Amino acid sequence: MLGVSTWGFAEDDGRRYDEIATLRAALDAGLTLIDTAELYARGGAEQLVARAIAGRRDEAFLVGKVLPEHATRDGMVAACEASLRRLGTDRLDLYLLHWRGRVPLEETIEAFTALVEAGTIRSWGVANFRVADLAELRVAGGSTEACDQVLYNLAHREIEYDLLPWCVERDIPVLAYLPHEAARILSDPVLGGVAARHGASPAQIALAWVLRHERMGVVARADTPAQVHENRSALDLRLDVRDIVELDDAFPRPVAPRQIVIH
Repeated sequence: MLGVSTWGFAEDDGRRYDEIATLRAALDAGLTLIDTAELYARGGAEQLVARAIAGRRDEAFLVGKVLPEHATRDGMVAACEASLRRLGTDRLDLYLLHWRGRVPLEETIEAFTALVEAGTIRSWGVANFRVADLAELRVAGGSTEACDQVLYNLAHREIEYDLLPWCVERDIPVLAYLPHEAARILSDPVLGGVAARHGASPAQIALAWVLRHERMGVVARADTPAQVHENRSALDLRLDVRDIVELDDAFPRPVAPRQIVIH
């Protein structure tokens, strides 16, 4: 699954037209997962998404995120209702706890369950959880979480140390964000060499490298419709053994558990 992130959207009024056009282009290209959060632009990203999907709600798979301080029984209901108003819809397809906070997980699970039973959300999951957090979540009764959304790219492979194997063993999908590392890795010469062999861009190779994992979805940033189509083309790339070995040498595997980096 490949979708579009709205992290950084709605922060510059001069870019709103391009951002709305980008999300509409994503729907046109079949990249129907749109990832947003109440945190992004203080709800502004959700309002922008509402404009982009107007008249096309049934085409989109909407992922929202609730702040940890709102993850109480009553607080999550209020936060979700506010997000739905900004999004102009009556439901979220997936609702995530943005990161681990101080609210007891049992209470957060109860809130998620109530929203599912009310039909307000179709499923729920978490983001930026480590193995210890996921294990505690399961002890607390969270055996139906849909995914863990985490940072993962060539420069940040820490989840391979423990989190990714743990999730694979328990059949928990992982939803990766920042596959391009905010473009910071795209000038790497090894990445560029692999891209040249495939007649692709470094951004496409970086994305294809993440997408090679089974049961891993990705939400990728795109600022223009052209970047949407560039990302979409990465789905058709297949990396070979030589590619993987060269990228492993340039971006070594982790030797320690991951640290949380939140977006």
